[in-house]
Amino acid sequence: MGLLKKFFNQTRKPGGFLGNVMLNRMNIGHAKLSDWGMSKLPEIAPETVADMGCGGGRNAAVLLKKYPSAKLTAVDYSPLSVERTKKYNARAVSDGRCAVLEASVADLPLQPDMMDFVTAFETIYFWPGLETCFKEIYRILKPGGKFFIVNESDGKDEVSLKFEKIIDGMRTYTPEKIRDALEKAGFSRIEIFHHENKPWIAILADKSGAA
Repeated sequence: MGLLKKFFNQTRKPGGFLGNVMLNRMNIGHAKLSDWGMSKLPEIAPETVADMGCGGGRNAAVLLKKYPSAKLTAVDYSPLSVERTKKYNARAVSDGRCAVLEASVADLPLQPDMMDFVTAFETIYFWPGLETCFKEIYRILKPGGKFFIVNESDGKDEVSLKFEKIIDGMRTYTPEKIRDALEKAGFSRIEIFHHENKPWIAILADKSGAA
């Protein structure tokens, strides 16, 4: 595997020197995408938030600032990402507002019905089966809770389709495929937002039941 391919494969599970470089790149390079996605959120005031695939920790920090009364749980299956997210949010971790867990989204060490809001920024490409993982998200959400997905790819853009061939285990999805998997997992009231001139998408789904 060439160096460039090794570097791009760090997007899946960052580790070592190249992983640190990739996490720095993610925090900076994904900022505009994440901020665009968050601009689509309705006014909510969650008490408990979980950020899946927390990467370098930048999005966790934004969520902590956006929802100052909330406690946040950040999750990643990369030990390096867990370490970096803890450092990036050291004050919130120290204050007890942020916990960072090493785990797979397919088997979350979290109780049922405990989260008001769950986010997934630029991460579902690497999840081991959308429906299986979406069912885990559904399980940990409270009735009336919301799940928010933000992707740089709409599953149709040539650049991302090219990266599918470079990055092991990567799979892009169209909004229609994501909606279908969400519905099969039990979600309802699914809203899809598409950037006006980029392949960026944001998807908001509800867990049915009284808030």
